[in-house]
Amino acid sequence: MTAPSDAQAAKQAIETSAARLLATGRRPSIAVLLGSGWGPFADAVQDPLAIPYDELPAFPVLRVGGHSGRVVLGRIGAHEVAVLAGRKHAYETGSADGMKSTVRALAHAGVQVLVQTNAAGSLTHALPPGSTMLISDHINLAQQSPLFGEPGDDRFVSMVDAYDPALREAARAAVAGLGEGRDTIGEGVYAWFMGPQFETPAEIRMFQLLGAQAVGMSTVPETIVARHAGMRVLAVSLLTNMAAGLSAEKLSHAHTLASAAAASQRAVAQLTAVVRGMVP
Repeated sequence: MTAPSDAQAAKQAIETSAARLLATGRRPSIAVLLGSGWGPFADAVQDPLAIPYDELPAFPVLRVGGHSGRVVLGRIGAHEVAVLAGRKHAYETGSADGMKSTVRALAHAGVQVLVQTNAAGSLTHALPPGSTMLISDHINLAQQSPLFGEPGDDRFVSMVDAYDPALREAARAAVAGLGEGRDTIGEGVYAWFMGPQFETPAEIRMFQLLGAQAVGMSTVPETIVARHAGMRVLAVSLLTNMAAGLSAEKLSHAHTLASAAAASQRAVAQLTAVVRGMVP
């Protein structure tokens, strides 16, 4: 018997994972991918049903602190959701396709909107640590793509309005209605840096000149895959620190997790309101 090709194996993993999600009887239209500091959002899911990533062959094995590796199915308000607690980062393998099969499995299961979250460094004092920022656009500094090697002309996917303008407008309105110090959210351009090392002060100055307001090590590859799959994308950064050279604080992953935890209550309240008010 001939062994399946990599493409065939990936297709089977996607179909098997989508079938496993749908076998629960849940029909999520929105998926929420949680980055560092956003884990408590999973507790907002009503009528939750959790599935470990290791039961879903299209989902990654995670090796980064702060990412628990499970899908929580349930409801946020009137919406059926799939909340993904953790992602695989390109810096783990040097390849940008670590979440490709996962995003495609979600699309295969009927998900129409991918909401992404991350922890990021701020490039502007207008967005101090603890702030949240809607991503309006991104800069792919790594110039890596999860679509390398894809066949067919549909690989030439447009990235204009990759972060859906209507979803951003609805998100701003949802946050504005919160009050009590939770009604402010920024908006700006996110620069994707491959990592895993943090950026140098010289690199940060370059990113500022390029027009970015935040920098991080995730999100862009998943956005590319989601747009290729026809999904709409909304993304929110939690600014955990000023980027290298913009403050005296010493950067580390532990510092990122601690800063994210300190600001997560406000960020999660905003995200919950955003998802509740969303029209897929």
